[in-house]
Amino acid sequence: MVVMNSLRVILQASPGKLLWRKFQIPRFMPARPCSLYTCTYKTRNRALHPLWESVDLVPGGDRQSPINIRWRDSVYDPGLKPLTISYDPATCLHVWNNGYSFLVEFEDSTDKSVIKGGPLEHNYRLKQFHFHWGAIDAWGSEHTVDSKCFPAELHLVHWNAVKFENFEDAALEENGLAVIGVFLKLGKHHKELQKLVDTLPSIKHKDALVEFGSFDPSCLMPTCPDYWTYSGSLTTPPLSESVTWIIKKQPVEVDHDQLEQFRTLLFTSEGEKEKRMVDNFRPLQPLMNRTVRSSFRHDYVLNVQAKPMPATSQATP
Repeated sequence: MVVMNSLRVILQASPGKLLWRKFQIPRFMPARPCSLYTCTYKTRNRALHPLWESVDLVPGGDRQSPINIRWRDSVYDPGLKPLTISYDPATCLHVWNNGYSFLVEFEDSTDKSVIKGGPLEHNYRLKQFHFHWGAIDAWGSEHTVDSKCFPAELHLVHWNAVKFENFEDAALEENGLAVIGVFLKLGKHHKELQKLVDTLPSIKHKDALVEFGSFDPSCLMPTCPDYWTYSGSLTTPPLSESVTWIIKKQPVEVDHDQLEQFRTLLFTSEGEKEKRMVDNFRPLQPLMNRTVRSSFRHDYVLNVQAKPMPATSQATP
């Protein structure tokens, strides 16, 4: 982003303004906005979301999230174990609008809802899950795969209760958190998600909270066990580089109406000027020197790269 801004200044200050126009995206092509960052809000004459007001907009560190996952560049790791998920529906507490997304929170004083295996050395307790989504179906996910955006992305946030006494401490330290990311794509109606969607009118405004008991979020997971994993950060302040990311390869299907219900929520409290809760994702961050590992072989890449065998000529008798 800094490089592009520098390029913008150079080109606009020179006679070659037509050259700059060639870099611009045509108006008829929708592009994923750089949401909640100054680069977008200045161009759109909008106020910066309060969540980001006290944050350095170019955070330090070389393990920031989200990232674009390049399938071809990910490395198959046969040592990655299957991820084991065990959630107790009775630990589900409530759903609330925190002014940035809506969160479903869980009781986490014991190991009743945990994940283990995969790239993890310890059990991690489920703290909450939430979603990120766009103003339209063309974008919304935080991570992308080969630059492909999905309409929304589910994050299930877990903390390392072996090394840390509470979630707050774990969120600030390396290997403190494990977040499962699940892409949502347009498709058939998701019956289990609808139970959650039905509660959203009750939490339309910021700080609204309603009880939401007996829910097993594993119903929101894809059936395919394959995943990518890498070391990264929180995607909201304080942007701590404490997260082991586990990104599921297979998206889950939801229908358009269910995503539209997400977009009825508001960033604002009751009585304030209404601001729709959309585009609540962080821009992509550079991979730097990190490696994205995969739990599965890249068979389709190998097939694409395979060269056809030359035809052998046979002598006619």
